Amino acid sequence: MKEILVIYHSMGGNTRKMAQAAADGVGRIEGACAKMRSAGEATLEDLLSCDGMLIGSPEYFGYMAGAIKDFFDRTYEKGHTDKRVFRKPFTLFISAGNDGTGALTSIERICRGYSLKKVFEPIIVTGDIQEADLERCVEAGQTIAAGCVAEIY
Repeated sequence: MKEILVIYHSMGGNTRKMAQAAADGVGRIEGACAKMRSAGEATLEDLLSCDGMLIGSPEYFGYMAGAIKDFFDRTYEKGHTDKRVFRKPFTLFISAGNDGTGALTSIERICRGYSLKKVFEPIIVTGDIQEADLERCVEAGQTIAAGCVAEIY
């Protein structure tokens, strides 16, 4: 069974809705399961043991949520050089009050430091989340999970 980590931070609920939709997408793929973790709960072991990742953050002041940054800070020292992290597939979803590019750029920069492999176009939602936005999150979850099950990533 391929395990896909869905890590997120949410205070207002929008990013959690997106995370749940992504996890639902993972669950639609036979041979894959989602492991949802808030950024504060997620551990180095979660990062090392998963087969792929979906990372979700609200945009705060043009930057990622501090809890997402904290997760990266807590796992970087031992995680970025571990061969189990190298080229692990990931994508991002961002709930933005502005345009989301600041949060996107900062998270992608960190993911490059981990040598993760972006395999799905990041999802940025500005304003209220619509059903079509959640469907894109479902699709992202399905794509990461299917690729991991097929071992193409």
